[in-house]
Amino acid sequence: MSVSQGAIKKQSESKLSVSKEKNPRGVLLTTALMAGYSMIYMDKNMISTAIIPIAEQFHLSTSQTGLIMSLFFLGYSLMQIPGGWLADKIGYKKVLMLSLSLISIFSFAFGLAGSLLMFILIRFLAGIGHAGYPPSCSKGIAENFPKKRRTFVQSLILSTSGIGGILAFVIGARLIDLNWHYAYYALGTMFAISLLLVTFLVPNSHPTAKTKTEKKQVSFKSVISNRNVIILSVAMLLANVAFYGNMSWLPTFLKTKFSLSISTVGVILAVNAIGGTLASIFAGVLLSKYFAGKEKLLLMCCSVVSSLLFLGLVFSNSLVLSIAFLYVLTFLLTTIFVGIFSWPHKILPEKVIGSSIGIVNTGGTLGGFIAPMAFGALISMAGGSFSIVFITLAIAVVICGLVILTVKSGK
Repeated sequence: MSVSQGAIKKQSESKLSVSKEKNPRGVLLTTALMAGYSMIYMDKNMISTAIIPIAEQFHLSTSQTGLIMSLFFLGYSLMQIPGGWLADKIGYKKVLMLSLSLISIFSFAFGLAGSLLMFILIRFLAGIGHAGYPPSCSKGIAENFPKKRRTFVQSLILSTSGIGGILAFVIGARLIDLNWHYAYYALGTMFAISLLLVTFLVPNSHPTAKTKTEKKQVSFKSVISNRNVIILSVAMLLANVAFYGNMSWLPTFLKTKFSLSISTVGVILAVNAIGGTLASIFAGVLLSKYFAGKEKLLLMCCSVVSSLLFLGLVFSNSLVLSIAFLYVLTFLLTTIFVGIFSWPHKILPEKVIGSSIGIVNTGGTLGGFIAPMAFGALISMAGGSFSIVFITLAIAVVICGLVILTVKSGK
């Protein structure tokens, strides 16, 4: 009985795929990336709580505190595309190590700052440090996992948004309650530990084996002008206006509207962060198994329901009901974020994943830049009312869903 060359090739490719999935190197890589990403999200979440005592100590307005939070995302936005390009060109591990080194330094520096100008400058520089991490993570996933596993692994790593939130709103909030300076010294130390994990656990970048059909070069120009990349970047901008607009002002909103302590707000948001972790993993399963090829339907439904929940936060005067709205909202917004962020793995070549994620996430960081500053100004103009913020977020998330419908799914 003879065996065809095609069958032999298929069998060998199958064995390679299985071995790649079970490779211990992939487990160590995922562990290290999750540790670093947890710190990334801890930093993003912690500033929204730390800004409360900072504003009180230095007599800052909501416009000024919004500027501190927004300038972080401006630095993030400016370096996202260069960070993704570097991950493709010099290797993801080098960029990961550089990013974590910079963030650790600027976390310590923020704890030492004592003026509005220094707060703004340090957060801007911290944003530059953050910029290389997401595209480098995606590049590492693309190089070390087969295509069918990448969406799930990406969602697993993004689930650290919840872990980072838990750390920010439990450990971070308690340290901030004690002394906000101590919180940033602790954060800088944890970033240094994450750097050590990446240094020793993450494998060096390696060229992926290419078949004859994959040898055709894909230029950076073709990626940055790709219709789907542009659409996903716009969708990510709108999604992050909703996500970071909500996240940046939630602690102040809950503390002001319901007269809660920072520690109590921290507990509420820590539980919310747990939901975000579960949402990210669940979204990965949904997008990989049940909505593969039907991403638009899932994300559009999430957008519409999210809009209704934002409006619910405006009109609800019940703490219990507001918390319930918040938890479901976080679940849905996380699903939207994971869906958009992981889409390039399905529609773009592995060799440009770093660049494409950098471009898509630039849209997201621009959303993060716009939201805190713009909404801080809106709150000031509205005399401290948060209603205008949540109505605007409701509109933004619906438009995000409509933009997603224009993605061309066919290869």
